[in-house]
Amino acid sequence: MSRIGKKLIEIPSGVKIETKGQHLKVTGSLGSIEMDCHPKIKFKIDDKQIEVINEKPDSSEYRQLHGTMRALISNMVTGVSKGFEKKMEIFGTGFNLKEQAGKLILQVGYCHPIELKVPKGIKVAIEVPATRGNDVPAKFSLSGIDRSVLGQFAADIRKVRPPEPYKGKGIRYADEHVRRKVGKAFASGAA
Repeated sequence: MSRIGKKLIEIPSGVKIETKGQHLKVTGSLGSIEMDCHPKIKFKIDDKQIEVINEKPDSSEYRQLHGTMRALISNMVTGVSKGFEKKMEIFGTGFNLKEQAGKLILQVGYCHPIELKVPKGIKVAIEVPATRGNDVPAKFSLSGIDRSVLGQFAADIRKVRPPEPYKGKGIRYADEHVRRKVGKAFASGAA
């Protein structure tokens, strides 16, 4: 039995859950999310909790699906009640970003700006729009109710210019630690 799958999902006040067969719709104060659950996994909804049921606990495929479906449903409930947020930073002299007409425009050391379309349901909040030297990074945060869309968009932004290990320039998550390498050591002496 999956340890994650057998945990009950608490339904906070203000969250409404509708089911139609294997289709699940969760509505809360921040919005609503829909998902088709896997046909091998069943769920039971009480007044204040959801139980995800695994009918064949001996099968490894069913155990994997059990934990995955429980996590997805839990993320839906958390997303519509509290929401999710990812904080990001850009390091590098002259790097900056701005949001314009539903696109995130990044200037990160290439000869042209990089434009990324902001997915529906994701909000971009820019705290510091441009870097100041190598010490003060540009800071922004992404927020939304769908955790998978938010995480994928954050990963797509980071992929534009991942942090390099020598000076640490690039786009990174705010809580990410970049392991630094020592640069070349020059030998002093006459040849």
